[in-house]
Amino acid sequence: MLIRRTFFAGFAAIMMGFAGLSGASAQTVSADEVAVPGPLGDIVLGNKDAKVTIIEYASMTCSHCATFHEKTWPALKQKWIDTGKARFILREFPLDPLATAGFMLARCAGNDKYYAIVDLLFSQQKNWAFSNKPVEALLSLVKQAGFSQESFEACLKNQQIYDAVNAVRDRAAQKLGVSSTPTFFINGQVQRGAMTVEEFDKILTPLVGN
Repeated sequence: MLIRRTFFAGFAAIMMGFAGLSGASAQTVSADEVAVPGPLGDIVLGNKDAKVTIIEYASMTCSHCATFHEKTWPALKQKWIDTGKARFILREFPLDPLATAGFMLARCAGNDKYYAIVDLLFSQQKNWAFSNKPVEALLSLVKQAGFSQESFEACLKNQQIYDAVNAVRDRAAQKLGVSSTPTFFINGQVQRGAMTVEEFDKILTPLVGN
């Protein structure tokens, strides 16, 4: 769903409905196409020289994405990312204005805090994304990470960050065929849906080798 420019007239547009999509399929996309970062650059976790690159396109309000980050991500990170066997990149694919706001706040926090904000928002997704007053709930949550009322509002009015987040989503949809979240690219191979760590193991093991 395209995000209307009226988002910056106030927070009312953020209150629009949202939905997450999930499916299962595999195909291969040009590695060069997948490698292109967004305007703000990629924030990489893990060994930059690893044989395997895992790129996830996610939406902050997607329940399937929250499930992945709650149930699969800790084990995947421990087994494959922290050991230097693979590197991981999260890219923004907001499905609604509220998801865009979440990603904007993560970007405003800076590269060092980006994943900490993402983890916080996914772990508390039910408490803000599905709240009767999601904007207020989101503000209350990110205050724990150092945001003030002023910095919160300033971030969500930052046109450059807004455009950059949406540019990542638009390019993924147009060039890479991303239409649902989460969608993963593992060395160019597409996998859709909240995969288990066992499913990742089957794909990663032969790619990493010894």
